[in-house]
Amino acid sequence: MTALHPTDLDTDVASAALPVPADLDTAARAARAAFEVTVRSSAAERARWLRAAADALDAHRDELVPLADAESHLGEARLTGELARTTAQLRLFADAVLEGSYLEATVDHRDPTTTPPRPDLRRLLRPLGPVGVFGASNFPFAFSVAGGDTASALASGCPVVVKNHSAHLRLGRRTAEVLVEALTSAGAPVGVLSLVEGREAGVALVQHPEIRAVGFTGSLHGGRALFDLAAGRPDPIPFYGELSAVNPVIVTDAAIAARADELAAGLAASFTLGAGQFCTNPGVVIVPAGSGFADLVGAAVGQAEPARMLTDGIAEAFARGLDGLVAHADVEVAAGSVAQQPGSGAAVVLRTTAAAVIADPSALLAECFGPATLVVEYGDLDEALDVVRAVGGSLTATVHAEPSEDVTDIVAVLAEVAGRVLFAGWPTGVAVSWAQQHGGPWPSTTSIHTSVGMTAMRRFLRPVAFQDAPEHALPDELKESNPLGIPRRVDGVLVVPAGS
Repeated sequence: MTALHPTDLDTDVASAALPVPADLDTAARAARAAFEVTVRSSAAERARWLRAAADALDAHRDELVPLADAESHLGEARLTGELARTTAQLRLFADAVLEGSYLEATVDHRDPTTTPPRPDLRRLLRPLGPVGVFGASNFPFAFSVAGGDTASALASGCPVVVKNHSAHLRLGRRTAEVLVEALTSAGAPVGVLSLVEGREAGVALVQHPEIRAVGFTGSLHGGRALFDLAAGRPDPIPFYGELSAVNPVIVTDAAIAARADELAAGLAASFTLGAGQFCTNPGVVIVPAGSGFADLVGAAVGQAEPARMLTDGIAEAFARGLDGLVAHADVEVAAGSVAQQPGSGAAVVLRTTAAAVIADPSALLAECFGPATLVVEYGDLDEALDVVRAVGGSLTATVHAEPSEDVTDIVAVLAEVAGRVLFAGWPTGVAVSWAQQHGGPWPSTTSIHTSVGMTAMRRFLRPVAFQDAPEHALPDELKESNPLGIPRRVDGVLVVPAGS
């Protein structure tokens, strides 16, 4: 494929930021030209770009938050916090880029005594190329234009073409304008970030020959269709989709006996947070039969008013999901009403048995995106674990037990089906850190990687080894003197320079 440089583009594209939104082909070509710069950029340069983006978003907070609220109905308090999380995430990626361990730089010196003799080998991760990112409906900042996929791709050295979400078009456009101005003013190349819109553009984005990977957060149906398109290309590319999860919770007899009311209040707060529109919503809660826990949760929810949902389409899908669940002979409504107001979601607590779930998991374990939870009553621990196995892949899994209990068997099963296992609290908060894992087995995600935290960069990098390379031909990260002072594994030993 012939490399595109800024001089290959139209004059107006090469000399100024792309329009917002942009034509897809123009955006993709500009991203490929920008990659010629970003792939050679230094850690200091990329860190400067990321911090400039964070500073600009913070500076426009009073404009962006009300705009987000007008389109998403999530409330200015929630959105102010989400924007702060988004800008903190950009700065944390800047720190990670400078620290350098994410590159997995590895040096094996020549050793003629091995069998076979070992040449000088030096390996690191390099950026893939232009990345497509799909904005999410439920996080207008943290998983959209300026969200984790965009931040991790830019930190990795990959330009980004964002497909704006129809639920918050005006916010997406304005966020992109703020980011583009900040990035280019900080020295990033034209085309390092652009925005496209429309369903057709989204489909074409996944198939565009200049796009080398895609990040997506959304529905199982839509994500699977795009995943198949990415795999069906003449040159298949990775599709990192976060799709669907019911996030099982197991509560033991001892925990119920010790703190049933506290657990019920915690669950009620978690599954109703943001009108239940979190991908980590605890949708299946497995409790001892006869505990009366579903009634306690219903009492904790009380007579809460219906909450406006992100879009009418999401509200309609939530109502259909509830109808499907209560149509099952073994499901009863423990609290709330299945009848929902148009455009809104009201809390509903459903109850069924472990035997019913095990007998018909496809009907009872489908994600119902909204303020609902299914309380599943079990007879013994083996039955509870069979329910977890029936749930399958989820982003999170939680156990509530007492300190004196041996939960080894429970944890083993939870770790089999989820990317994050919680031992306290509830799963609807996702911290941004090096150790975070936001991703799990299918259908929660399409890969083994995380979309939150510093190792999200790994999705947009690929390893390259240099064999017997002259010093001048090596990237600075692999030169013998380690001029950047980054952590490296040298002849099998992890070496962390003093002060790094």
